[in-house]
Amino acid sequence: MRLVVGLGNPGARYARNRHNIGFMAVDAIARRHGFPGFRSRFKGELAEGQLGGERRLLLKPQTFMNVSGEAVAEASRFFKIPPAEIVVIHDEIDLRPGKLRVKCGGGHAGHNGLRSIDALLGPDFWRVRIGVGHPGIKELVEPYVLQNFPSEEVSLWIVPLLEAVAETIGLLLSGAPDAFMREVARRFTPPAPSPAGAFGRPEPDCSSAAWDSPAVSSDCRMSASRPCSTR
Repeated sequence: MRLVVGLGNPGARYARNRHNIGFMAVDAIARRHGFPGFRSRFKGELAEGQLGGERRLLLKPQTFMNVSGEAVAEASRFFKIPPAEIVVIHDEIDLRPGKLRVKCGGGHAGHNGLRSIDALLGPDFWRVRIGVGHPGIKELVEPYVLQNFPSEEVSLWIVPLLEAVAETIGLLLSGAPDAFMREVARRFTPPAPSPAGAFGRPEPDCSSAAWDSPAVSSDCRMSASRPCSTR
């Protein structure tokens, strides 16, 4: 995998929004691995550097969330990177705060950034889904994701989770998504969940200790049938 995309909206107004956790993750990766500064390219901000001994690209689309695919598609065409070698990091309201999932392909579940990428490149790219929780009412989703993270959440789980992602992202990029998930789980424990998930169903246990259990939800595992690269 060669291109890592963080989703978000540009500008200081949105910088700490829940919807911008993809930008935050890419910034953390750039800091951790000493990437040179971002520069304006492909309707986004692009940084190039070495990660795990390989050249990698980091991209933050600056087109606003709903048309993120324009920046991703331009970079993909220029560098001749197929969707299977692209990783997109984004916020996920269907996961409780601090939970992380990795999958290849699938639907966009109403996420406009994913919808835009899917429309231009197809669905077969990798996704790192970072849970931000759900407000509980569908009509409140948009204002919820466009609110800033409370300061207590920043220190409680955002900073430590993004540090864990930045430290271990090389595993995912080298084709070891399961190892990436296990290492993140080993380094970071999400805040304790409520007795049931946001929609009244229990959260699946995807901790490293439960990884090999047959009771682990299929959402915790990679789909072998997807045509996404693990190289």
